[in-house]
This record gives sequence, C-alpha cells and structure tokens, in this order.
Amino acid sequence: MFNERALELSIMELFKGEGYTYLAGEQIHRERTEVLLVDDLRQYLYNRYAKDGITPSEVDGILLRLRNISGTVYEANKAVHKLLCDGFILNREDRTQKDIYIELIDYDNPENNIFKAVNQFEIEGVGGQLRIPDGIVFVNGIPVVVLEFKSVVKENTTIMDAYTQLTVRYRRDIPELLKYNAFVVISDGVNNKYGSLFSPYDYFY
Repeated sequence: MFNERALELSIMELFKGEGYTYLAGEQIHRERTEVLLVDDLRQYLYNRYAKDGITPSEVDGILLRLRNISGTVYEANKAVHKLLCDGFILNREDRTQKDIYIELIDYDNPENNIFKAVNQFEIEGVGGQLRIPDGIVFVNGIPVVVLEFKSVVKENTTIMDAYTQLTVRYRRDIPELLKYNAFVVISDGVNNKYGSLFSPYDYFY
C-alpha cells in the first residue's frame, strides 16, 4: 500500500540522493518549541566567519536576532526573508574590530552550507498545540521549506487537503516555524506543487 508514510519516506530518499543529510525528527534532541537546528546554525557561522574571529556571544546575538523577529506571520516572514536574501551587518562585540557582513546562507559556495531533510519533526506551538509536518528542509539549521503529503490512494483526501493543512492549520498553530519559510511543497505522490505560504492554491506551480 502506497500510503502517506511510504510517500514521505520515498521523498526523503530523493533528498538523500541529492546529498542532503536525512534525519527522523525523533533523532534531534531539542525542546519541542524550538524550530531552528541551533547546532547547525552555530557550526555554519563559526566555520564561515572563523577568519573574522566571530565570538560565541556574537553567534548568540545572531540567534537572538532571528528569534526576536515578530509580528504577523507575513510580517515576520518578510523580515526573515530579507535577512536570508540580503544578509546584515554584525556590529562587533569589540568595537575596535571591523564589523562583519553576515550571510545566513552561502550562495556563492553552496558546499559550505549544511543541508538537512527531516521528517516527523514535532513542534509545540500556540497554546501547546502539537503539529508534526511531514517534511522540513533545513539550510544551516533554518527551516526554509515545509512539505506536506496526502496519499492519492486514500479516499477522501486530496492534495488540496495538504494545502489547507499548511496554509490554515500550520499557519495558525505553528507560526514560529513558518516565519522562516521560503516556500511550501504539497504532494499526493502523483501531483506535486509548490508555492508561497501566502499564495492562493491556484497560483501553486
């Protein structure tokens, strides 16, 4: 039976084939309210900015900057998207040192990034609500893509149900995850679509 679980695992295999590290959510030790893979983001920042002598407290400051972005899901997402695309200036702890231009993703040297595909990543959201996205793609510990699957062989479920799960339930219950989102993917194993979290279904490609 090609059910949602089989579809989920087959998609994870595709990511592994592309060089992503695959992990099941239960393998990641963290608070369930934490949506970043903090160790990955720290590792990336230390490696990328080692020559600049980036300090632990400066790395902590970058994490705090990301976590403190607030507002509606749309406003927070827009602010994060700007940081991901444009980077930002980090004012040094030691004011005698030159400020660092921080890029959270190394676009020029993709091999310097940490790519992970994770399934069944439990997230405790608003009011203690527990949600478990089928798949999340992390780049340097930042959850940039969320995937949701519905099996085409299961009666009374469609790819539209996956769209609703992402854009209504997840947006309502786990906004902290979605503030980092670049785009979402929905699939029933036959039809596959992607689009912005904020797009009507008709605009999914």
